Amino acid sequence: MARRIVHQLVDDLDGSVLDVGEGESVLFSLDGTAYEIDLSDDNAAALREAFAPYVAAARSISSSRGASSEASRRRRPGQQDYSAIRAWAKDNGYQVSERGRVPASIVDAYEAAH
Repeated sequence: MARRIVHQLVDDLDGSVLDVGEGESVLFSLDGTAYEIDLSDDNAAALREAFAPYVAAARSISSSRGASSEASRRRRPGQQDYSAIRAWAKDNGYQVSERGRVPASIVDAYEAAH
């Protein structure tokens, strides 16, 4: 018997299911706490628009430290690069989404294999 696990990226604000390649995970910080939220393209734009006047008046306290790609600039300190895990999972018969969270069971299997 085969098992198929399907993971969907869901907009955390309105609950809509996002197709592969749609939406994004947006990282932001407020009062010393970092947040991550999965949003549709429209909701991500609305969030950025809401923050725009505050960002324009604020001082930046961090930098990308010479990061060469958008993904590495958006990665939080200590966060893994999941592209290798996704590639391994696909090569080994796991169902894994192109974006969003990688299930802990797949990360555990990857780490056990390496």
